[in-house]
Amino acid sequence: MDIKKLEQRYEGKAKKVYATSDPAYYIVEYKDDATAFNGLKHGTISGKGVINNKMSNLMFQLLEKAGVKTHFVEQLSDRETVVKAVEIVPLEIIIRNVAAGSFSKRYGVAEGTALKCPTLEFSLKNDELNDPLINDSHIIALGVATEKELDEIRTLAYKVNDVLREFFAGIGVKLIDFKIEAGRLPDGTIILADEISPDNCRFWDVVTHEKLDKDRFRHDLGGVEEAYQEMLRRLTL
Repeated sequence: MDIKKLEQRYEGKAKKVYATSDPAYYIVEYKDDATAFNGLKHGTISGKGVINNKMSNLMFQLLEKAGVKTHFVEQLSDRETVVKAVEIVPLEIIIRNVAAGSFSKRYGVAEGTALKCPTLEFSLKNDELNDPLINDSHIIALGVATEKELDEIRTLAYKVNDVLREFFAGIGVKLIDFKIEAGRLPDGTIILADEISPDNCRFWDVVTHEKLDKDRFRHDLGGVEEAYQEMLRRLTL
């Protein structure tokens, strides 16, 4: 794709976003930086940026084939990908299939408890407020998203879950939960953005229940790089 990287537009905890010579596209660069607990814990996971870039792109292409619209356009290098320029809806969209993490603590449910149905929750993307949970009524009242957009986001999230749960089960991985983000195209269309990787998904081995995600970094379990590498290995067998 013949576009040029221009000035940096944004830098987050795991990625940098650059403007390009075509305003319809951005270039995303994945970093090795790692954070947890709303930025209270910092570190580096060697090679994470390369793994997350490759894995996210494989997942976006899988989802596109299943009818889910995403921001993916083209991978440029091990760490850089061209994506559609979107306005990110400032919500963390979280789907849970099994109790873990904050869900277990909030409701006193043992980690690993299978939920009777997938749950959907929203958090307001605001680091200063520690990304508080927010309900539909508040989202609409604050102008974060419209009722129509929320319906579209909800449909998108459950579709992503259906596709990914089946796919990961096929490579011996249980999809415990995940966080995604949605973006608005200039015409208002809602599409999947951000990434799908061990950074924002919980992956457990189906047989051993070994954690293959950022929980290994969060809780000092060791074998962090190896877990990320194992996830990419399974995807590319």
